[in-house]
Amino acid sequence: MTDLLGESSVREATTDELWAITTEIGVTPPVVGPTVVHPPDELWAPAGPNGRPPGRTTLPVRPSPGTSPPAQRPIGKISRNELLMMFGAMFSSLSITMLVFGRLAALSGRFGFVVVWFVMFVVIYGLLISMVDNRPAVVDRVMATLLTAATTIAGIAVLSVILNTFWEGRSALAKWNFYTEDMSAAGPLDPISVGGISHAIVGTLIIIGLSMIFSVPLALVCAVYLTETRGKITEFVRSVVTAMTALPSIVAGLFIFATWVLILGQERSGIAAAFAVSIMMLPIIIRSADVVLRLVPGNLREASAALGAPQYRTVWHVVLPTARPGLATSVILGVARGIGETAPVLLVSGITGTMNTNPLANPLMSLPLATFQFVRTPVEAQQARGFATAAVLMILVLILFAVARVLGGRQAGQLSKRQRRKAALRSTHDMARIEAADHERYVSAVEASAAASSPTPPTPPPPPPPSAPSAGSSS
Repeated sequence: MTDLLGESSVREATTDELWAITTEIGVTPPVVGPTVVHPPDELWAPAGPNGRPPGRTTLPVRPSPGTSPPAQRPIGKISRNELLMMFGAMFSSLSITMLVFGRLAALSGRFGFVVVWFVMFVVIYGLLISMVDNRPAVVDRVMATLLTAATTIAGIAVLSVILNTFWEGRSALAKWNFYTEDMSAAGPLDPISVGGISHAIVGTLIIIGLSMIFSVPLALVCAVYLTETRGKITEFVRSVVTAMTALPSIVAGLFIFATWVLILGQERSGIAAAFAVSIMMLPIIIRSADVVLRLVPGNLREASAALGAPQYRTVWHVVLPTARPGLATSVILGVARGIGETAPVLLVSGITGTMNTNPLANPLMSLPLATFQFVRTPVEAQQARGFATAAVLMILVLILFAVARVLGGRQAGQLSKRQRRKAALRSTHDMARIEAADHERYVSAVEASAAASSPTPPTPPPPPPPSAPSAGSSS
């Protein structure tokens, strides 16, 4: 073949020729003989006329037909072998740690013992997994161990804080007067049986209620604007909101104090505290609601637009109902941020020990501020009141979270038993109405068919017109 066509006949296509063929720019490669075709496991990506060498991609070798695929590694459950390796690594690492702490090194301390034990456990467990499985499985098991340990440590820390709070305040939590009285008649040395935090509970509910009225509508509207519009202003607003999430609470309190108290001349009151708390809640709700609204599938918006719905109807009837549970969570995140603020309330509202239900006049107490006031004193009864106040605050946040989840409802398309019963009842009524309409149309069609098939009766001749009277008869 080479003798007949010459040595230059059988050759590879150049980079420029392959580029011209690939991009279909109409350049015919000057190939005299047949072009060498590379095997199917090599794909050549020719570069352009810039002179760069062509790239090369090697495909993985495909298994031959009839070969059974490799067994899949189970995910989400631990097999018997893995459980045995886990216990083996645990006892081996414990033995090595005891040897290191007792014999080889002058180490002591429970914390160091636990840390060395965990490190040795991870190392030995990874080695045992590597003996029976591949590298991705080793990385998966080791990372799962590290993440599980981190989650366990965080859960233990949070649980210890909660239990310690309830334990330290158990003496005050057991007193009924702690929930029904204020501190107007109690002194710093009085026992727990005198006084309570009813004024702080009422003040907290008033402040957080006004803050939600001020911040939630504005935050949701801003989140919808950031999600449904595009442009430079949108990015600027998103940047400002992101920067506001790191705003110190004392700065928000100083802003409201400078504008509401100093410039406008209003007195320190509960509504000023609500304004300051709203500034802290606003960026949290906006950012979380923005993320939730962007998770709504785009095909829902496209389907609504295809049906002819304008954008405001799409947002009101499609986007917001779909994201309702996530929006409820966003509101709860903002409330959890605002309900625990102490510095703004102290700065713009002040401290009081009496009941006040008027947010427009006089100081208004809150639970975080009452906790701060109680625990800073060395009196044991006051410190017990402080821990009990913090426990009541946690219970109040839990109640608000439960209420928000109930109001937020289920995911889009998930109905409760009551909603399913109502839907079934509506379907029954609609079926009865449709069947009645079909019956009426059937009767009308039968009557029309009977009227069309019956013979038409002869039409009687019209009566003759009356004759005009003669002249003689008229005379």
